[in-house]
Amino acid sequence: MIVRQIWTANSYRNFNYLVACPDTGEALAIDPLDHEKCLRAAKTEGWTITQIVNTHEHRDHTGGNEALVRATGAKILAHRNAKDRIAGMTRGLAAGDVIKVGRSVELEALDTPGHTMSHVCLLSHADQPALFCGDTLFNAGAGNCHNGGHPEELYATFANQLAKLPQKTLVYPGHDYIENNLKFTLDREPDNAHAKAMLGRVAGQDPNHPCVTTLDVEGDINTFFRLRSPSVIARLREVFPELPEAPDARTVFLKLRELRNTW
Repeated sequence: MIVRQIWTANSYRNFNYLVACPDTGEALAIDPLDHEKCLRAAKTEGWTITQIVNTHEHRDHTGGNEALVRATGAKILAHRNAKDRIAGMTRGLAAGDVIKVGRSVELEALDTPGHTMSHVCLLSHADQPALFCGDTLFNAGAGNCHNGGHPEELYATFANQLAKLPQKTLVYPGHDYIENNLKFTLDREPDNAHAKAMLGRVAGQDPNHPCVTTLDVEGDINTFFRLRSPSVIARLREVFPELPEAPDARTVFLKLRELRNTW
């Protein structure tokens, strides 16, 4: 499997992706908002885009569909419940469905509600797994729930799915928010040495050559995975004094998400 991460350089800081089979040159485009950059990248590599996956229905992830389909004839895949919100969908995805790209690439659909209720992440079947996580999981952060989502569903996705994936899984998010997310981590957990080191590494990074984390790294730097940290809990109780001394993980996650909304 070959992954091409494409920086759109737009105000939303979107990443688009091409996932290609090295044997056949067939490629799948993930959230190809900047269809022109996706087409140029595919042409440069000699790949043929045959499928599009939208992780969810928001326009900054689906806006390039029409032009890319017109140029390539690619089929559009997305969550099965998004069919009324994503024009031209030809395949609805449910949890466990497998998308094949060429002869050697398989991506498994995960039903990951929270940012929206019709969100999928894609997990590659490979020795080095990769997770294409749209707006569910960001480097050092978590998606918001403002436009059709629910924070309790997002917590369930983190706790019941993402936290149980192999720790060596590579994380490919839908946006480049890592620097600001790390600053939030350190605001919540000032003694987090891993987050401090990572911020020093990525501050001012070129998004054309971004840092790619793993779930193992995220466990060290991402506040939304660090729900048992005494520092996180202590700082959270300063803002929400009604919290008990030992709140459950769900409560910590929901309060962090609430705080992040206005931070």
